[in-house]
Amino acid sequence: DYKGQKLAEQIFQGIILVSAVIGFIYGYITEQFGWTVYIVMAGFALSCLLTLPPWPMYRRNPLKWLPVQESGTEEKKPADRKPKRHPKS
Repeated sequence: DYKGQKLAEQIFQGIILVSAVIGFIYGYITEQFGWTVYIVMAGFALSCLLTLPPWPMYRRNPLKWLPVQESGTEEKKPADRKPKRHPKS
């Protein structure tokens, strides 16, 4: 559903943003760029774990689809089709 997709996107972006800020601050304090990368990668992995599987919290508002119509599935014969005419230019 669309509300679930919006929620997943907000969670994903929030975790990435928070992990980037924390990683930058920690990497700046320790003067180790590697820690910044590790913290951002951990935030990415956590956000993927929370948003990629179809958790029930993302399926609370299912879409209502139209029922399947059985009639009208027959194909037209080639003789029944009208030939297409191209406009003269």
